[in-house]
Amino acid sequence: MTLFDTITDEIKKAMLAKDRVRLDALRGVKKEFIEAKTAKGASEEFTDDRAIAILHKMVKQRKESAEIYKEQGRADLAETEIEQMQVIQEFLPKQLTQQEIEVEVMRIITDTGASTMKDMGKVMAIATKELGGKADGSTISAIVRQKLS
Repeated sequence: MTLFDTITDEIKKAMLAKDRVRLDALRGVKKEFIEAKTAKGASEEFTDDRAIAILHKMVKQRKESAEIYKEQGRADLAETEIEQMQVIQEFLPKQLTQQEIEVEVMRIITDTGASTMKDMGKVMAIATKELGGKADGSTISAIVRQKLS
């Protein structure tokens, strides 16, 4: 079952359970998926990798919105964003820990023979491809920068 199908099934379950927050979050996810599938220039097949990238983007947006709402003293809106973010995160692959990312980055650095900051682009290209969906890009970048410095 694809991630798209899973989201559709979860929408039905949320409707039956009358879980408003979950239903709103899942409907938002499905809307993003449909837009990506029907976008001009989109490929025929909507893969789970593409879906995961969309989910990551949505989590990041919810996190940023919650921070802005907190700064503006709107805890009620921030809480809604956080709750929706938690629903979306359920469908993402398990995130790697800082230590696991460091181990993978060191392996990539060793495999590529990278030794200076000039090699950062080469290491980042491989790291983001291999760790995409399992680790945040800014975290990967910070670790690569630290290891190559």
